[in-house]
Amino acid sequence: MALPWKTLDSVATGEGPLELRCRGGRDYLITVAGRVLMSSAAHRSEEALGELACAGLAGRRGPEVLVGGLGMGYTLRTILDLLPPGGRVRVAEINPTVVEWCRGPLAALTDRAVDDPRVTVEVADVAAVIRRFAEAGQAWNAVVLDLYQGPHLSSRRRDHPLYGTAAVEATRRALRRGGVFAVWGEDHDPGFEKTLRHAGFAVRVHRPVTGARRHVVYLGRAAGGRRPGGRPRPR
Repeated sequence: MALPWKTLDSVATGEGPLELRCRGGRDYLITVAGRVLMSSAAHRSEEALGELACAGLAGRRGPEVLVGGLGMGYTLRTILDLLPPGGRVRVAEINPTVVEWCRGPLAALTDRAVDDPRVTVEVADVAAVIRRFAEAGQAWNAVVLDLYQGPHLSSRRRDHPLYGTAAVEATRRALRRGGVFAVWGEDHDPGFEKTLRHAGFAVRVHRPVTGARRHVVYLGRAAGGRRPGGRPRPR
């Protein structure tokens, strides 16, 4: 007989209750309005996102990575494990409760990745963070988006704050020459792939898992972008 799920914490959001659930002291779920966002039992695509983003950083000294979305911290943990020497990561997470969970009941899942000294956590909308750094002339080696759903049909409007034309072009401006834009998606969206190419990215689409839901990772490399040596990051 399966053990019941226990709700450890719940916070109201515009989409419904955001909850952290646990079963047997080992299995965890993050849900919103009853829909599973993340499971500690299935996180291969999040790890693949981090692996693919870091593959473009090999050989670079002191690379700087922006991660949008914390979740349970699996993408962050993978990036930290593969980050070249001197590298730093800034995480933009819009909900402070998720940060608290990753520092509390979820911490052991990722060996306290969120508290790694190479990590700066900012409670903010990653779209606003990208715009801020692009406008300030501060460029990243990689921007990694690990967000709920990812690009999808209803996000195809040109003014979408994360996946629209202007947003993708802002991300390209916020990347150093040869920088990487890695995006997790619940399903493949050809429209977003087209937007990436239109913005000047060389694009590859990876499917790290199979099944009814075929999660994808979009990997865009900026041919242009800002040159290395931008202004130092604020800590």
